[in-house]
Amino acid sequence: MNLLDRITLESDKRGGKPCIRGLRITVSDVLEYLASGMTESEILADIPDLELEDIRAALAFAAERERRSDSIPIR
Repeated sequence: MNLLDRITLESDKRGGKPCIRGLRITVSDVLEYLASGMTESEILADIPDLELEDIRAALAFAAERERRSDSIPIR
């Protein structure tokens, strides 16, 4: 299974934001937890519905979105 297959988009769930496996946990939720300094283990302990591969899928999704985004010129 491709990690990105774990990311779902449903217009009636969380405003159509990218979610993890149809859960109400968004990619941005996971990224914010990581950015705040939480470890993967801490996130998994706080959100038992998540799996390690879900966290990696969120990172892969963000990396792919960043790769596709337009470059911003450095001033």
